[in-house]
Amino acid sequence: MLLGFKTELKLNNQQRSLLSQHAGTPRHAWNWGLALTKQILDHNKANPNDKIKFPTAIDLHQWLVALVKPENQWYYEVSKCAPQ
Repeated sequence: MLLGFKTELKLNNQQRSLLSQHAGTPRHAWNWGLALTKQILDHNKANPNDKIKFPTAIDLHQWLVALVKPENQWYYEVSKCAPQ
């Protein structure tokens, strides 16, 4: 027989805010990458002779760090390493 346990977190306002930030940052990064991928798909569909190659996960990460993080300083509030 398998047993399951439900656990409820009793968060104060500061913890609730931090939890939302930690959940929202990866969601923002995912949506940014998804939008970029959709733009590439649309471009490739409209221009079959001039297709753009899809970026790798490493490319996406490097672009995120170079392009998105400087514009959104709140990324560093939940990052493992703060800017120097």
